[in-house]
Amino acid sequence: MKKTAVIIVNYKNYAEKFLRECRDSLRAQNYPKELYQIYIIDNASSEKSRNYLKKNYPEAIIIPREDGNYSAANNAGIKKALEGGCEYFVIANMDAKFDKNWLVELVKAVRSDEKIGIAQSKILLYPKTEEEWKKPKINSLGNIIHFLGFGFTKGYNESDYEIKGLPEIKGYASGCSFIVKKEVIDKINGYNEEYYMYHDDMEISWKAKLAGYRIVLAPKSIMRHKYDFARSISMLYYMERNRYIAIFTFYSLPNLLLIFPAAVFMDFGILLYSIANGWFLTKLKVYGYFLKPNSWLKIFKQRQKIKSFREIKDSDIARNFLGEVLFQEIENPVLKYIANPIFNFYWNIVKKIL
Repeated sequence: MKKTAVIIVNYKNYAEKFLRECRDSLRAQNYPKELYQIYIIDNASSEKSRNYLKKNYPEAIIIPREDGNYSAANNAGIKKALEGGCEYFVIANMDAKFDKNWLVELVKAVRSDEKIGIAQSKILLYPKTEEEWKKPKINSLGNIIHFLGFGFTKGYNESDYEIKGLPEIKGYASGCSFIVKKEVIDKINGYNEEYYMYHDDMEISWKAKLAGYRIVLAPKSIMRHKYDFARSISMLYYMERNRYIAIFTFYSLPNLLLIFPAAVFMDFGILLYSIANGWFLTKLKVYGYFLKPNSWLKIFKQRQKIKSFREIKDSDIARNFLGEVLFQEIENPVLKYIANPIFNFYWNIVKKIL
């Protein structure tokens, strides 16, 4: 068996909140101890956080970083793991508890077929009551891509159920828990650090698919995630900016023209929503990013890199994208009764042209 790296990013005081249960469940893995190594990237590192990690997880390799860039942190972990001879890289969240067969089932899944480049765990919501331990709820069975760059979790808040085999993930693997092969990392050049945080998992999955690899769900690899929607929504700038970086990077120019009318319509709606909900300045900051020539230069360079390894047309991948914006934690009647029917109708037409 090949050596595996488990790469976990700490951010500021996350370790004090989440490390203990995460560490204990990693120590309990039914996987040969000599064949996996834990790497913790101490993002936005301080002397206090470094000392806490060293004291409470002495067998982990700690990599301090200063700027808080999540994508760069994962690249730093992968680089260190490559130096340590690892050939499989597991990206996982710290705010989680891993079942004892979590790692072995991830490795088994990605090894089962040479065309499988990434495998995601079955991610359950961390139970808050005794009843939820008996009847757990789903966090993600793989993530879904909307054709305008939004990302949603498949199966969110549904009751857990048995899944057989290794079903293909049509969208992208959740960065909460997935494994990727060395050959994939070598081919796609790891994470695009411009994303900083959010949509980074969409970005790396999209590249892997364009490079010709499959992404699957490993349903026997189970982890329980202490998911907090409020923690995610606080980073609206990156969520909104990065979905645009994704579509400008991955769509061909003809396909960008096809989605342009819908993108303008959506952006106008989001602009109004930002005014009504107090994050108009955040939306303006997103516009400001794309008014900088250097931003477009970075996007162009990424497009050129993707050309060098692309084996699959973006149209073949985009046909699996969704035309409907899923609400999940947010209910919006304008989106439900007006925008979604329009986007669905438009996308069904566009898919036939792609």
